[in-house]
This record gives sequence, C-alpha cells and structure tokens, in this order.
Amino acid sequence: MIEKTVVVSMMGEAEERPVAVLVQIASQYDSKVHLVTGDKRINAKSIMGMMSMNFENGSELTIVADGADEEAAVNALSEYLTKNNK
Repeated sequence: MIEKTVVVSMMGEAEERPVAVLVQIASQYDSKVHLVTGDKRINAKSIMGMMSMNFENGSELTIVADGADEEAAVNALSEYLTKNNK
C-alpha cells in the first residue's frame, strides 16, 4: 500500500465532469484506490462516492492505493488532481 498527499489544483471546481474523469482514471487500475480527506475515505472508483466528496481547488487529499499497480494509480491520479501546479 502506498499513499501520497496532494493539493488539488484543477481548472474549475470538482463538478460532474472532472469527477467522472477522476473515476475513469482510477478504474483503469486493478488496485484498490481511495481518496482521503478529513474523516472521509472514499472509493475513487465510485462515482456516487466521489460526488459526495465535494473537493475543490486548494483542498488537500491523500491518495491511497493497494495492489499490483498501486504506484501507477497514485501517480496518474496525482497528476490529474494537480495538473495546474505545473
């Protein structure tokens, strides 16, 4: 299991489209992938769960992955969530 904490920096807010893309990215990996913020731990492959997270630019999230491709999953989600930090 690995985890990485990131600060969200995306165009616009985490509305339906960015959340849907995030779920699609997470779903490409066999590993279990969760996003953690405060006391919430949400399955990153669950569209309903991700919609309930209500994260926005400047939010701090921890990406947690466990499985054969955990490092690739964390890296892909981290890159997507912080794409405007570059």
